[in-house]
Amino acid sequence: MLLPVGGLGMNSTMDDMNLIQQRHHLVVRELGEEIDLEIGPGDDDPSFANTPLIGGPPREPSAEEHDESKQVVMVSQLSSEDQDVSKMQPVKRKKKVVKRWREEWADTYKWAYVDVKEGTARIFCSVCREYGRKHRRNPYGNEGSRNMQMSALEEHNNSLLHKEALRLQMASKDKIIVDKPIYVKALMSKTAGSIVEAALKRDPHEVEFIQSVQEAVHALERVIAKNSHYVNIMERLLEPERMILFRVPWVDDRGETHVNRGFRVQFNQTLGPCRGGIRFHSSMNLSIAKFLGFEQTLKNALSPYKLGGAAGGSDFDPKGKSDNEIMRFCQSFMNELYRYLGPDQDLPSEEMGVGPREMGYLFGQYRRLAGHFQGSFTGPRIFWSGSSLRTEATGYGLVFFAQLMLADMNKELKGLRCVVSGSGKIALHVTEKLLAYGALPITVSDSKGYLVDEDGFDYMKISFLREIKSQQRSLRDYSKTYARSKYYDEAKPWSERCDVAFPCASQNEIDQSDAINLVNSGCRILIEGSNMPCTPEAVDVLRKANVLIAPAMAAGAGGVAAGELELNHECNLMHWSPEDFESKLQEAMKQTYQRALKAAADFGYQKESPEALVHGAAISAFLTIAQGMTDQGCV
Repeated sequence: MLLPVGGLGMNSTMDDMNLIQQRHHLVVRELGEEIDLEIGPGDDDPSFANTPLIGGPPREPSAEEHDESKQVVMVSQLSSEDQDVSKMQPVKRKKKVVKRWREEWADTYKWAYVDVKEGTARIFCSVCREYGRKHRRNPYGNEGSRNMQMSALEEHNNSLLHKEALRLQMASKDKIIVDKPIYVKALMSKTAGSIVEAALKRDPHEVEFIQSVQEAVHALERVIAKNSHYVNIMERLLEPERMILFRVPWVDDRGETHVNRGFRVQFNQTLGPCRGGIRFHSSMNLSIAKFLGFEQTLKNALSPYKLGGAAGGSDFDPKGKSDNEIMRFCQSFMNELYRYLGPDQDLPSEEMGVGPREMGYLFGQYRRLAGHFQGSFTGPRIFWSGSSLRTEATGYGLVFFAQLMLADMNKELKGLRCVVSGSGKIALHVTEKLLAYGALPITVSDSKGYLVDEDGFDYMKISFLREIKSQQRSLRDYSKTYARSKYYDEAKPWSERCDVAFPCASQNEIDQSDAINLVNSGCRILIEGSNMPCTPEAVDVLRKANVLIAPAMAAGAGGVAAGELELNHECNLMHWSPEDFESKLQEAMKQTYQRALKAAADFGYQKESPEALVHGAAISAFLTIAQGMTDQGCV
């Protein structure tokens, strides 16, 4: 928990600071001037642990510390008797290093102090009261030796620990104190703020879920202010109807046993049976399952079809696993989950890490355990699936939604530079449909970096990308074939010049600095392909720059529409033609777009406002669910 920092008063000037009194001599002048840094010989001074770094406020020593100080004095007296002996020994030469005082160091000292932890002097962060790395003399290699305290402080200032502490302090200013860094938005309504605060108190560690709750409540402020009855509805809605957490043991090809954790959150069934994806990824946890389930509930409510929302998965990573290992895991996963599934209860679908292969194994085990063919699963291009374009639906729907937005602006996609993140099913189908509309998609990305092709991708290049991904190779191999392309390691594509951005990778892939890069790159429309791809700070930057945002709950409704069309058609054992399917998908996306705009207009949001679609989609979805929950009573 964040501790109060009011007791740690900091000196206003650097001249009054006595950073190191004994072993090291540091002369500090005004900011921007040079400093003389002398590192002398000698063993570590035991009194160093009690020497404050700027900082520390004077405090009365305890009885134990008083005894320790007496011992230190005795040691210093004994050492003075041996001065003559030490003079006889060769003395190491002093090393003088002159460095420029940097402003960030001054800021660092503001948040640091020295204390003893388990007998060792360590640098502590005065915000979080935790220490960073141990003192090291030269942590920056060839940049030259610096004072060890200065190095440790700078290192700690750049550490995740310190940055989280500063974010926690920001949260504390809003009187909400949590254990993990959660960006707390300022809400206009105290009633809306109480909903977020209650969620924080109940689930303080579920960062992703709290973030999605904040975004929804922020969008619903005007609705909640208009009718206080919706406060109780929202409180019930934010608690899932059912959360299933279970063990998934499986055996690899070498005969070794592994155990993963399985999740299924059936968030809300007010409008119909649950519908939502299954994600296999090493980062999967209950917070992400709840966030995905909540987003899916709103997305399904906004679609033209009556469905509830759910999500789930496992922290199992299918990358690098053989087909047999994945099959054994999927079968073990379904051994527990099958009893909670069915056409009138829960309809799972593919998500990150779950494709045709995984869905086939999952459905096969479900059919075996259930004892009959219910056809309640959806997966692309498998003999038991329905529509012929199921896998393309979400990606195509994103492009259809972008075209609807541009049409209202009397523009079109043709000739626009488009930046796409991700390289999975959704991302590649987005690039494919962008080509069909005459746009110029120039990037895709993976977990290691991103690929840019200034000439733009064509159908042959997209086919090559699919081949690379199917063989689990790096996108870097693409640049070996096409010389005009370049792969950037450990980077994101948001600094590339573009008109429209399609984040299709994962949640929170766009942070504040990425949003600034997007604005500076000329981006004017952002279509969310993944759930919650922007951090709250990034959303604030985009809104201030008047970048239009199409929320995932509206733009990503293509998958919901395709799944419902597929299930309805499975009853007739027929298949849609590609043309018929695309026509119905376009109609479903148009209905979703119009519902979001109408709800926004009803609550005073202008059509041109960057918040119109985001708030309108949440309002329309919530009102639909709230009406059903009111009619069905307190259940």
